[in-house]
Amino acid sequence: MDSTVRTDSFIEVTGGTLSILSSETGEPIGHPIPIGPEPCIVGRGDHCQIVLDDPRVSTSHCELIATDRGVHVKDLDSRNGTFVHQARLDPGAYLATDARLRCGQTWLALKVASPEPVPISTLGSFGPIVGRSAAMRRIYARLASLAPHDLSVLITGETGTGKELVAEAIHKASRRAGGPFIVVDCTTIPASLAESRLFGHEKGAFTGAVSRQVSPFVEAHGGTVFFDELGELPTEIQPKLLRALEARQIQSVGSTRYQPIDVRIVAATRRNMHEEINSKRFRDDLYHRFAQALVHVPPLRERAEDIPDLVARFLSDLGDPGAITRIDKPTLDRLMRHDWTGNVRELRNVVVTAHAISNGGPIEVTELLGTRRPLGGLQLADRAASTRSFSVRKTELLEAFEREFFTELHRDAGGNVSEMARMSGLSRPTVRQYLDRYGLRVSE
Repeated sequence: MDSTVRTDSFIEVTGGTLSILSSETGEPIGHPIPIGPEPCIVGRGDHCQIVLDDPRVSTSHCELIATDRGVHVKDLDSRNGTFVHQARLDPGAYLATDARLRCGQTWLALKVASPEPVPISTLGSFGPIVGRSAAMRRIYARLASLAPHDLSVLITGETGTGKELVAEAIHKASRRAGGPFIVVDCTTIPASLAESRLFGHEKGAFTGAVSRQVSPFVEAHGGTVFFDELGELPTEIQPKLLRALEARQIQSVGSTRYQPIDVRIVAATRRNMHEEINSKRFRDDLYHRFAQALVHVPPLRERAEDIPDLVARFLSDLGDPGAITRIDKPTLDRLMRHDWTGNVRELRNVVVTAHAISNGGPIEVTELLGTRRPLGGLQLADRAASTRSFSVRKTELLEAFEREFFTELHRDAGGNVSEMARMSGLSRPTVRQYLDRYGLRVSE
């Protein structure tokens, strides 16, 4: 994929500088640190851009970032809080004027600068990612600049925002595009088998090791390893993983030799990793290794203008691009007003279902939005009120469609969750929820 993205458009963001103040004189110490569009972390950890030697400061204490609304200051679930002047942040605020911040017992001076232009892409998509909003076009410009390099990238965002698509886009726009893209699902790694899952094992290495298992780092040689839901990685394996990434070599369980690895690392998480670090559930040095560059994917409710393009893409993926003409403007407006707690994944499920039950007629979504529940919680309307009501009948059709769809998907993929996720465009956790709901067994 061509990683060249024109950046003739700009948005203006307000940043500034942050200086540590002397506890004795109240004057700035050292050089001021610039606050730009990328997060500036303040804390005691080595991963922080501003490191404070203050025992009352948390490992990751607070974050500052330049935005179009001013400098956004956010407390990162610190132990003793972040204060603007004498007011405690809960959890953050936008600052458009100079201010003094306090972290622990340390005061810092924020000097706000004039707005500056930040380039954004002129394109409405980047690889598999779709959306013409300024927020997404800014991401496209960042991905285009990151993709050619081998920096590790950490992608953050709520569940269903499309983080895995962003990872795939980085891989396809990189010099490693011809190599494999191997997914490590951290939600499925038990602590007792973590070393074997990540580094592989030799036949007979332990009870039950009836055959040799190849490490994903070996499978992905020359390509990319994607750690999905990095925040779920067992703490027991984190030190060994850090050593492997630093040394660029691994040792499989039961082997006496090390094997060099040649991969790029991309990861994603829905968790606030700074809270994980402060709670000692994730090592700050390992976080630094994964987060050489950061990409945050905004929730769908913050970029509702992307919904028409997303709907058109979903219908095209279904092999029926002309179906977009069967969705009228009031329906699109309804989609754009909805609070998509499940983000892009939820929107896709609604569009796929609405298309399936439209039978070639107008595609309606109102009833689906009105009665839809989180996965596993769909309920039938009260049959006592009307056993043939419209909403009941539509819900029955929806459940029948889902059962048939996942039964066929399970059969075609041989019960393999990763293959079912690839074929359906859903995440592995979502596929597992549907399989559990309809009693379909997973192949190990």
